[in-house]
Order: sequence, then C-alpha cells, then structure tokens
Amino acid sequence: MTDDAPFALSLDQLRERTSEKWRRYPADVLPLWVAEMDVVLAEPVERALVTAARRGDLGYAAPAPYLEALSDFAARRWGWTTLEPGRSLAVANVMTGVRAALEVLTDPGDRVVVNCPVYPPFYSSVQRMGRVVEEAPLDGAGRLDLAALEAAFARARAASSRPAYLLCSPHNPTGTLHRADELSAVADLARAHGVRVISDEIHAPLVLEGTFTPLLSLEAGRDAVAVLSASKAFNLAGAPAAVLVAGPEARSVLTDLQTRTIVGPSHLGVVAQGAALRDGDAWLDAVLAQLLARRDQLSARLATHLPDVSYRPEAATYLAWLDARALALTTPPTVPASQRDGLTGPAAWFLTHASVALSDGAAFGSGGAGHVRLNFATTPAILDEAIARLGAALRTRPT
Repeated sequence: MTDDAPFALSLDQLRERTSEKWRRYPADVLPLWVAEMDVVLAEPVERALVTAARRGDLGYAAPAPYLEALSDFAARRWGWTTLEPGRSLAVANVMTGVRAALEVLTDPGDRVVVNCPVYPPFYSSVQRMGRVVEEAPLDGAGRLDLAALEAAFARARAASSRPAYLLCSPHNPTGTLHRADELSAVADLARAHGVRVISDEIHAPLVLEGTFTPLLSLEAGRDAVAVLSASKAFNLAGAPAAVLVAGPEARSVLTDLQTRTIVGPSHLGVVAQGAALRDGDAWLDAVLAQLLARRDQLSARLATHLPDVSYRPEAATYLAWLDARALALTTPPTVPASQRDGLTGPAAWFLTHASVALSDGAAFGSGGAGHVRLNFATTPAILDEAIARLGAALRTRPT
C-alpha cells in the first residue's frame, strides 16, 4: 500500500457517495463538517463485507469475535492487556453505550459533568434523559482543568444523589490527547467526590502524536466505564458497532444492563469492525501518516490565507478547532435561516460566502461561540481549495 492510497479519491468520485456528508449541501459546497473521512474502504473490511453478502450472511449479530478483536487491538496498539471480553458488552454505537451507562449510573435530575466545548450529543443526550449538564471548561490550552473539574464535581455532588462525569478521550473538538497523569488525577478526583466516570474513547485509534492511554488501563479507572468503537478510525459510521467496557469494580453496570433493553449492533457492523480491528493495522497506519500531513498542510495554509484565525495543531483526531473570533464574522442577516442550515457566526458566514461547510462552534457548548470545527481528513487538493475559498471570501468582503 502506498502512503497516500487511503485518500486516492477525486472530488468527482467522492460526490458519487450518498452519505449525509455529500448529500446535505448543494454540489458546489465543500463539506468539511461531519466526522467522516474521504478515504477508500480498508481492504480487509471490504473483503469481510463482500464475503458476508455473497454468503447471504445477514442475520442477527454474534458479537463475541468482535469483542475479542477489540481486546487484541487494545493490547497490540495501546498495551492494554486487561480488556477482558467478559467485562464488555456490544452495543449499537458509542452514544448508545454512553446513554446505557448513564441510565444505570445516574437518576433523572442528576448532574452530568462535561468538559466544554465538547461533542454536541453529550448535551442533547444528557438533557433528553432528564439529567442536567454541569460544565467544567477546559483550560486556556485546551486541556483538562483540575480546579474547574473539582469545583464542578462538588456542585454535581451537592445537587445529585448519583452524579456522573462524561469524559471525551481524546477530546472532540480540540483533538487534545489526555496524558496518563491527567486521567489518573481526574479519576481520583471523581472518586473522592462520589462521581462515576464514563469515558467516550471513539477517537482512541486516531492519535497523530503521542500515545493514547485507555482510562480503564489505569488503577484510578477501576470503577469507571468506557465505550470504544472502530467506526471513526476506519470510517465505518454506516456500519456501526461499539463496545461498552466496565472497569474491574464496575461489573455491576453490566449486570444491571443485562436486565434492560439495550440496542445491540447490526451483524454487518460487527463483521466490518471486527475485520478492521483484526486486520486493518497497515491501512490505519497509512491513514495516520496522511492525517499528520494534512494537519501540517492545514496549519501552513491557514497561516497564509487566514492569519487571523488561531489554530493549535491537535495530537489526536482529524478535527481542527479554529478560533475565528478575531474575524468578527456574524450570521449573514440577509440570508434565510434555511440556506444557512441553522448555523450561526463564522460557520454560517463561511457557508454563505465561501461555500465551505464547517461545524458551528456554538453547538459545542460554552466557549464554542466564534469557533468552527474543520474536518481535515480529506485529500490535499480539497483541503487546499477549501482554505483558499475561505481566504478569498474574507479578502473580498465589504469593509
């Protein structure tokens, strides 16, 4: 496999896709918003899906091989040798696992701490379940702020019988890779305040620099719960599956879940993700090399075309968190909301004036307004064109 093989697709080829990324906006819009990569399918995954289809193997999921594949992957890639399939439960997707854990560990009205700005479904899921979001902002460098977390844990404990903390590791949208010492300190704080930790680790395989530390691989995470998936790293949102893993002192979570109706993964999700985890290392390594190159390309192009946009290159994920507050871009008042897709601020302005779709920072909670999230998991040509469009739109805007 050549280094650029995973991204060897033209814009015309990508526009043939029928996923939401390529169908939400008109054909002249470059879509760099949703977390979906512009990559070819990993060959082991394609082979597994084609084989299943040819066999007519489209029945109900048998997740045991998938759980074993994740355990082997974790040991191989992260040195996590204690991920036991017996402490794991296959679920439909990561947020299904998160909601299942929240249902078991918290009660309606309880506080759930999040590190804002953070993945928007953290807010919507917590609120739909009748729980209350308690924000603990990241620090100025986009890292976990222990003082802010301790204060949030104390507030959550005072207002709740069973508070929880929903951790995003690595963090979305900032791409921050949490260190082992940070995770241990946070887990110790949570335990001291009687707050149970649920860690969303969907981006774990997507580390560009450094090493991912699974929370449950640490002694401090022994009573925590984590949810993992191959869907982001192998671009398998359309073949979803995930695994909820309980720490050694959280086995009761699995026991409780066995008495409830939890949506499980589809058979093809299990087949696809199991193949990815077992046999997809070479493809994943090629993707990571290209993502690192795209990250550096983005940094250079921003410096040239959008020097007033602040960007801190991330250590993980393929999602760039761009601070556009200095541009003072407001929602175009003359453009109907239907044409702005409900976006505000810089995201609405860039969609309207540059035909580039980005995620609206305001949707990520406190601290997100004036920011946009850009997905750079695309081809060099598309990334160049997108940044050039953004810069050209700014240069020609009325003064």
